[in-house]
Amino acid sequence: MATALVIENDPSDDLRRLGDWLTEAGLELTVLRPHAGDGLPETLDGCLALIVLGGDQSAYPAPDGTPGAPWFPALEGLLRKAVRHRVPTLGVCLGGQLLATAHGGLVERAPSGPEIGPGLVGKRDAADSDPLFKWVPLLPDVLQWHRDEITELPLNATLLAASSRCPNQAFRIGDRAWGLQFHIECDADMIADWVRADSDVLAELGYDPEAVVLATAGALADVEEVWQPFAVRFASLALGTLPDADIPNQVFGRTLPLLGQ
Repeated sequence: MATALVIENDPSDDLRRLGDWLTEAGLELTVLRPHAGDGLPETLDGCLALIVLGGDQSAYPAPDGTPGAPWFPALEGLLRKAVRHRVPTLGVCLGGQLLATAHGGLVERAPSGPEIGPGLVGKRDAADSDPLFKWVPLLPDVLQWHRDEITELPLNATLLAASSRCPNQAFRIGDRAWGLQFHIECDADMIADWVRADSDVLAELGYDPEAVVLATAGALADVEEVWQPFAVRFASLALGTLPDADIPNQVFGRTLPLLGQ
């Protein structure tokens, strides 16, 4: 049976609630964990969708050219093939950053510092005709946990959501690939684990760890209200049952052949 391929980049950021929403919507999932030694496929043949999760790594290479993780070059190749062949794709936080860098975008350390905890982002006008974002409210609740951000979107990207602190919060490439800077998959236990792991960083930034956990727990219902239907629409798109999947006046074609097959 054809399934959606999920790439877990870090054991601390798994599918969690997003996985529940997708499977409840009828989408079968196959999870690969390259951090644990799983190899990545060369193609997406037979895959209904590609989902790339977050992680503690950076999407950009170190000063000596070493990638943020050994499998990132191959993963960026898969992301290019997904866009080229119109495989429904969702990148979350680091996954969204990798979708951007794979297509010529720029990811850097966030100029205004890390974003941590619950917050709001604002939809842009282009979201009104987007198959997934047009049903998202104007100011959706999200969960933030990132120190890097996309400072320049790929030239062929469409900005769908922004905030004053981080202008590139959500975008689409082509008509089937979405990148999110924020998190929608987290539950209270995941955030509590991140708080413990990043306690030194939180202290340096002046955050109260207990307050971050409590604020996140208080926002989870609002996040689910927005993003569970979003996940259901993504699953429907992957399954070929989304009735309004086409984007008006969207032009597709094979371009930049050196970026993937």
